[in-house]
Amino acid sequence: MDLFVLETFLAVAEERSFSRAAARLHRTQPAVSQAIAKLESELGEVLFERSSRDGTLTDAGAVLREYAAKLLNLRGDAETALTELRELHRGKLSLAANEYTCLYLLPVLDEYRRQNPRIKLAVRRELASRIPDDVLSHAVEIGVVSFRPDDSQIRSVVVYRDELQFVVSPSHALAGRDEVSIRELGSQNFIAHNVASPQRQKVIQAFKRHKTPLQMGVELPTIEAIKRFVEMGNGVALVPGLTVKSELESGALVRVRVQELQFERKLRLAYRKQASLSHAARSFLEVVEAYAERRGDPFCFVAERGVGGV
Repeated sequence: MDLFVLETFLAVAEERSFSRAAARLHRTQPAVSQAIAKLESELGEVLFERSSRDGTLTDAGAVLREYAAKLLNLRGDAETALTELRELHRGKLSLAANEYTCLYLLPVLDEYRRQNPRIKLAVRRELASRIPDDVLSHAVEIGVVSFRPDDSQIRSVVVYRDELQFVVSPSHALAGRDEVSIRELGSQNFIAHNVASPQRQKVIQAFKRHKTPLQMGVELPTIEAIKRFVEMGNGVALVPGLTVKSELESGALVRVRVQELQFERKLRLAYRKQASLSHAARSFLEVVEAYAERRGDPFCFVAERGVGGV
């Protein structure tokens, strides 16, 4: 059932005249009459009393008028809702991040929220290795990862440059050193994350190359727990710099440079290459790009090319 034909029917019913309905719709009277005849043929019902000159509705016409008004009102509601989406007065932005990458999101989400207070934000906590699948399965629109997705269906943009940092408690024997060699760390007890990651493998390989034992005496499930345990003097740790900014500034932890363990980490936004992103998601990317331009390093906005890029 054509909504335009229903609009024509409703105009005749409200105006109680084919000629006045035609003038209201800026159409000819024959065109209006033809539209009504087509609708009656489709429904198998007579909608107007032909003996009446004032567009009196039949019982079938009266029933249809009620539903036609509802349908046209719904069309208006839909158009309004779409306009609100375009103007970011409503909508939802769904993202996926892990414990680490969520820290990157906080300042940019704060900026986004200030600009778009009516958009609902939903950040789903997920293992980094599963985030590309979440993106591809439409579970979320955008994921934040610390590796380059290798799926050709995913576009990635580098948004933050971080590095691994070796940290100790202020009372640790190495706390007063500006730099140490990896060979000096063979006797240290490392507090490690119990989730396998590419960075963990890089560290293990670095110790092997330098023929130095790596003692991971304690493994914990979160970076927050690792930091607290190191603060208590139970060992040392290698953690992303983003995760210890406040502790280094307050003096709760001390960073010691290890030349052989200088590993850069790039955080990326990942989303479906062929997707038509929502207005909320497109606005988020614009906010991230503007935020990076304003703040500068380590924030950035660099689209990657090739596999997983543009």
